[in-house]
Amino acid sequence: MASHGDNANVFVRDEGRAKWHDESLWLIRTKRDSVARTVPEWEELRTAAAAIKEYTVANLPDLLERFETNARQRGAVVHWAADAAAHNRIVASILEARGVSRVVKSKSMLTEECGLNPYLECRGVEVVDTDLGERIVQLRNEPPSHIVMPAIHLRRQEVGELFARELGTEPGLTDPTRLTEAARRHLRDKFLGAEAGITGVNFAIAESGGIVVCTNEGNADLGTSLPPVHIACMGIEKLVPRLSDLAVFTRLLARSATGQPITAYTSHMNGPRDGAELHIVIVDNGRSELLAKKDYRQALGCIRCGACLNTCPVYRRSGGYSYESVIPGPIGSVLGAARDPARHQSLPYACTMCGSCTDVCPVKIDLHAQLFGLRRDLVSSGAMTSGKRSASRVVSWVLQNPRAYEALGSAARFISLRLPWLARFALPAWFASRDLPEMPKRSFRQQMEDLGGE
Repeated sequence: MASHGDNANVFVRDEGRAKWHDESLWLIRTKRDSVARTVPEWEELRTAAAAIKEYTVANLPDLLERFETNARQRGAVVHWAADAAAHNRIVASILEARGVSRVVKSKSMLTEECGLNPYLECRGVEVVDTDLGERIVQLRNEPPSHIVMPAIHLRRQEVGELFARELGTEPGLTDPTRLTEAARRHLRDKFLGAEAGITGVNFAIAESGGIVVCTNEGNADLGTSLPPVHIACMGIEKLVPRLSDLAVFTRLLARSATGQPITAYTSHMNGPRDGAELHIVIVDNGRSELLAKKDYRQALGCIRCGACLNTCPVYRRSGGYSYESVIPGPIGSVLGAARDPARHQSLPYACTMCGSCTDVCPVKIDLHAQLFGLRRDLVSSGAMTSGKRSASRVVSWVLQNPRAYEALGSAARFISLRLPWLARFALPAWFASRDLPEMPKRSFRQQMEDLGGE
C-alpha cells in the first residue's frame, strides 16, 4: 500500500485540479461558518450533540437491544452482521430469496466500506447508485473521494465526457443543469424497474425503532417508495437514544456538511409501508474493537457530515484518493489508523495539527488530539518507519541540548543564506512543494543579546 505522501504527489502534479479542489472545499467551509453564525445557540447544540453521542457510546448494547425490539414491533426485520462479509451475505440472501436482480441504492458509506456493490454484481444483481455524485463515480469505476460530495474531484468537462460516453448525451455538453437532467432521465427508468431499494441510515432512534435518511435529491425516497423491498444498512454507532435528540443533529448536519439550513429531504421510516418489507441490517465490522479503545471511541460519534474534510488543509490539497481509505480526511485517518494501524500508518502523519477539524466538528470529536495520539501509539508499537524513527531521535536529542540546538540553527541559517542548493539537494522531497521564508542573518537569541536582553 502506497503512503499518503506518495499518493498526494500524484494528485498535486495537476496543479490546476489541486487549486480548484482546494478552493471548492474552502468555499463550502465558509458557507458552513456563515450559516452557523445565524444560529445563536450553535455551540450549545454542539455540546448537546457531543453529550448525546457520549451517552450513546457508553450505553450502546442496551440501546441496540431497545432499537431492535421497537423496530420489530413496527414490522421491520432486523439482521445482525459481525463484519463486512456477513453484511454482504445477509443483503444477498434477502435479494436472492425474492428473486431480485435489479436494485437501486442511495448513498451509503457503510455499503462502500463493506464492498457491497461488487459483491452483488458478481452474483448477477444490477446495482445502480442513485445519488448523482455516486452515479458519476460508479460509471467511472471509482470509489467516492468525499463522504458527502463523492465526485468533488471531477470537473464538469469530465462529467460531460463521461455522460456522452455512457448515457449518450451530446459531446461537449458541460452545462450542470442539462447534465443533471440527463442523469434524471437515465435514473428514472432505473427507479421504475427496480425490485429492491437499499439505503444507508443517518440516524436510528432507539426509543421508537425508526430510522431517518437525509438526502438532498430525494433519491432515497424514490428508491424506498417504489420497490416492494427496502434494505437499510446501518453501523451500530448510528443510534440516538430518543426522538427528541434527533432535532439536535438535524440542525447540525446540513449546516456542517454543505452550509444549508437543513437537508431537502429528511425521511422518517417507522416500519415498512403497507404491502412492502423493511429489512434493517445492523453492522459492527470493527466498531466494537474501536469502542474498546478508550482513547479513540469518541470517533464513533461521527455523523458523517464531512466538515473536517472541507476545512482540512491537507485533504483539500491532496484529494480523497490519497488516503486509500473508504473515509478520507481527518476522521478517516482516525478510523483507519485506529482500526488497522499496519495498513494506515501514514495517515496520522497526513495532518498539520492545526486543529481546524476539531473546531468545526459538530459533535466535538477532538480529531487532531486523536491523530497525535495515534502517532504516539505507532511509535510505541514499532510501526513507525526506520527513517522517521531515526529522524525523531535526532530531533529529540537536538531539542534537549541547547548547544546543539543553537549550532544547528546557525548551520541552517548559513546554508539557507549562502548555500540554498545544498538544502534542496539534501531534502528534495520536502522542497519539491515548499519554499522556506527568508532567514534572518542573526538568530532571535543573538538579536536579544544585541538589545541587552537576557
